[in-house]
Amino acid sequence: MLKELPMRTINREEVLAKVGRVAVLKGGHSSEREVSLISGQTVFNGLQRLGVDALMIDVGSDVIARLQDAKPDLVMNMLHGQGGEDGVMQGLLEIMQLPYTGSGVLASAMAMDKVKSKLVWQQLGLSTSPYYILGPDSNWQAIVSEFGRVVVKPVSGGSSLGIAIVDSAEALLEQFEKSSEFDAHVMAEKYVAGREFSVGVLGEELLPAIQLETKRQFFDFDAKYVDEDTVVICPPRLDEAKLQELNDLVLAAYRSLECSGLARVDVMQDAAGQFYLLELNTVPGMTEHSFVPTAAKAVGISFDDLLVRILEFETREK
Repeated sequence: MLKELPMRTINREEVLAKVGRVAVLKGGHSSEREVSLISGQTVFNGLQRLGVDALMIDVGSDVIARLQDAKPDLVMNMLHGQGGEDGVMQGLLEIMQLPYTGSGVLASAMAMDKVKSKLVWQQLGLSTSPYYILGPDSNWQAIVSEFGRVVVKPVSGGSSLGIAIVDSAEALLEQFEKSSEFDAHVMAEKYVAGREFSVGVLGEELLPAIQLETKRQFFDFDAKYVDEDTVVICPPRLDEAKLQELNDLVLAAYRSLECSGLARVDVMQDAAGQFYLLELNTVPGMTEHSFVPTAAKAVGISFDDLLVRILEFETREK
């Protein structure tokens, strides 16, 4: 059975009393550095408002020394993209024996690689759109003929960077070369025309699903972080049965990769009502425009209260 996050009662004072010192990791060297800087700063500001003993670390080559000096009781990982969301930082923190927020090494690596996560979902019978891994010798025309419209994306990218929708062999080749600037591995996914949804997960609890609308072709970087006219609909325009189907699919995707803590699952729904998993983010954005805080706010959970819930999950006895 699904639990609804807003219904849980959490004693803020008790949670904050046992948190200790929190180091917020932000920045890093991935293509998502700028978003990570904002997420990290926003989280740090919230922790300060809550009275938490917090510090920020802009992650660079000295991160080990800075963590050793800081001696945190918990590391709040706000590193988006490669090096922070793909199991690398998680592995370092495991070696240093520092507790950290979010998923572990394997789950982080699997979720970051969109092909690997799709392989797991396909094996388990979870709905996700078909795809091809692209390379210099790919049959561009055959892919377009089979899929029609094609979504080209870096296999291990985020924040919709390096993603485009194409409908010709020439455009597919051109976008493959552009997307390759973001990642060594690029994929072509069958475009699903329809509605997009995003659902935050915290452990076994789901935040309210949100429905996303944009005037752009898809939810690119600007639609997510810049545009003021991006529309977030919560609750989504789904009947009770379809909403339950969406939530079941999201939770199954989360469990299949053995995720932990906060994550976000993005899903498309076609004109026939079929849902398709897009991707799972183990370090979802925490900016003012980010989907998880927006979903929480829609049901009366402030940003600071969302942080308390994350801290409560990470500090409870497991």
